[in-house]
Amino acid sequence: MANLIVVGSQWGDEGKGKIVDLLAKEAKIIVRYQGGSNAGHTVITNRGTFIFHLVPSGILYRGKLCVLGNGVAIDPGGFIEELDGLIAKGIKVGRNLVISHRAHLIMPYHKAIDRAAEEAKGARRIGTTGRGIGPAYVDKMARIGMRVGDLLNPQGFKRKLEDNLVEINSLLRHIHKTNGFHVDKVYEQYMGYAQRLQGYIADVSLLLEKSINQEKPILFEGAQGTHLDIDFGTYPYVTSSSSCAGGACTGTGVGPTKIDAVLGVTKAYTTRVGGGPFPTELIDEIGENLKAKGQEFGATTGRARRCGWFDALLLRHAVRVNGLTSLAVTKLDVLDGFKELKICNGYRYQGKLYKEMPEDLDILANCTPVYERYPGWTTDTTGITAYKALPAQAKRYLDRIEELTGCPIDMISTGSKREHTIILKSPLVSKKKTSKSRR
Repeated sequence: MANLIVVGSQWGDEGKGKIVDLLAKEAKIIVRYQGGSNAGHTVITNRGTFIFHLVPSGILYRGKLCVLGNGVAIDPGGFIEELDGLIAKGIKVGRNLVISHRAHLIMPYHKAIDRAAEEAKGARRIGTTGRGIGPAYVDKMARIGMRVGDLLNPQGFKRKLEDNLVEINSLLRHIHKTNGFHVDKVYEQYMGYAQRLQGYIADVSLLLEKSINQEKPILFEGAQGTHLDIDFGTYPYVTSSSSCAGGACTGTGVGPTKIDAVLGVTKAYTTRVGGGPFPTELIDEIGENLKAKGQEFGATTGRARRCGWFDALLLRHAVRVNGLTSLAVTKLDVLDGFKELKICNGYRYQGKLYKEMPEDLDILANCTPVYERYPGWTTDTTGITAYKALPAQAKRYLDRIEELTGCPIDMISTGSKREHTIILKSPLVSKKKTSKSRR
């Protein structure tokens, strides 16, 4: 069995929650390696619908260890609320959940800065959720961040908090024209969190090293997607962490030689939330149809997602920077009933044809997509679990995705439920990159 990274290969919202949930059944440990509560994974089971913000979705299985790595920004209040919600639904939460000592805390002033800074941008807003993720990572890089381990040292925590609030309160009051925070009030609040969380805190890097030596398969779960990565996304319209596969190593303390495979999750079309360029966006009836059929609204914020045709350049970029070994294609059933489908295989800008994703944001924002056209299908594919049962047009569409991305498809999701999945090959089986066809 492999140590597998699952990463979003578009702008997030690809359906990673369902894929991770399916694969978690075979893994022993499920690790979240970056991001914060600004992301959400939705999993639908016979026990109900679960929306996860920080807790790895493997918590739904007995006998699994769920881990939050050092790369995650943790809002302790929201995290505890999420735990209580799971417990209320009958999910066991205890020794099966671990938080890295090195993970950074989101403080109340991070949320205040986030909201105030976004408001001040006006038309230049990037679409942040205002949950304090960015400012928390800023403090991490500025070496003034508060970490989960600090909760175990009350005196040290208060000293750091006092030092931070001198500058932060000045920033809030004089630059953002909003209220500051009182040291004692924040301290008391977070010491309350400490009482609840102290039993979950551990050295995650050491724990995972021991598990790898015992040959326990590990599933690394990312949030957001490749094109929201702080380095390789459509900067500055990105998240504040490394959502690419490399973030799994820096966000957990596991070395890259311990990783066996990387699965990229992609929708059969493309969506994006918030601002930023989106070459294949459909601002028409087709786009609205995709939004309605796909129920394209954020699990965390409820925001409507922008919808468009499948973009092969976007995926080729993701294959390269993540080292993808295979793909999971989700929401194939949403394309049922379309007479014609399009796949973008180039951008045209000022007379020049681009066959790979340009780094220049202005080109990406103003290019014209070059499409290949494919016949759609009228057959209902919802719930299909065998590849041979798919209509010929759907098979041709999937084959072309493999051809254009140079990456084999291992899984196809045909609906929101666990069982609505075609598994061609388990990504948890250790492998080298193989030829595209296994069907």
